[in-house]
Amino acid sequence: MSLATRRPKDLARERRRWIAAGLAAITASVVAFALNATLGEVSPANVWGMTYGILAAVLLVAAALYGVRRRAMKTGTRLAGRTRSWLWLHVWGGGLFLLLVSMHSGFAWPTGALTWWLFLLAWWTVLSGFLGLSLQSWIPRVLSSGLSLEVNYERIPALVDEVRSKAEALVSGADSAISELYRKSLAPELAAPRRRFAYFSDITGGIRSRLTEVDYLRRFLPADEKRKLTELEKLFRAKLEMDAHYTLQRALRWWLYLHVPTSLVLLGLVVLHVWTVLYY
Repeated sequence: MSLATRRPKDLARERRRWIAAGLAAITASVVAFALNATLGEVSPANVWGMTYGILAAVLLVAAALYGVRRRAMKTGTRLAGRTRSWLWLHVWGGGLFLLLVSMHSGFAWPTGALTWWLFLLAWWTVLSGFLGLSLQSWIPRVLSSGLSLEVNYERIPALVDEVRSKAEALVSGADSAISELYRKSLAPELAAPRRRFAYFSDITGGIRSRLTEVDYLRRFLPADEKRKLTELEKLFRAKLEMDAHYTLQRALRWWLYLHVPTSLVLLGLVVLHVWTVLYY
């Protein structure tokens, strides 16, 4: 059996293992808390509350190591383990962190300013993390299934400039009707990458409907000019597909601003919280 046919099965097997391990850890945590609660109150100040808090802090650090590994890979540094394993640790570690934080407080509301910030940032970080996980699963699948182009986000502005140059060169020797259509309807779209919310509900962004003017004009042109118009249509369609990539891939990058800074602040506040508990 070739590596290509085994790899999806290996990934599915690894995914099942992580899900089983994560669910087992959640179940064990809930059972432990239920037993503790029957024996007495669980609070941040007693031994069980402290234990849950320490485990939560350890899991937060473990989840943060995924970001460290990603940055290490960009510099050429290799760390042990596969990227997907680190990702699963990040996901399940973050989810268990939130559960253990709640157990640490006995599922009670925070009482001080620092604990309120910890509570809010913990929820924000974990929920935004799961949002990002959904986006990272959905966006590549939608882009590959609904579009004919695959483009790198960083190259989109340069590719748009290239498409615009080709379109202008094509129009310069075309019929006046094509030149007028280009000037009024196509040139503004080819000026720069554009974001459109429509791509979130329809990955084509209504590309077919936006080419109705091209289809209408084609009926009145001679054969040579029709070929030029067809080439112009291909360029315009490519630009619209680039806009779809630009919109959705940009959403992933903006998600990082929602998740990463708050994660770092949360990590810093957890360190501060542990320090204050130990020294005061």
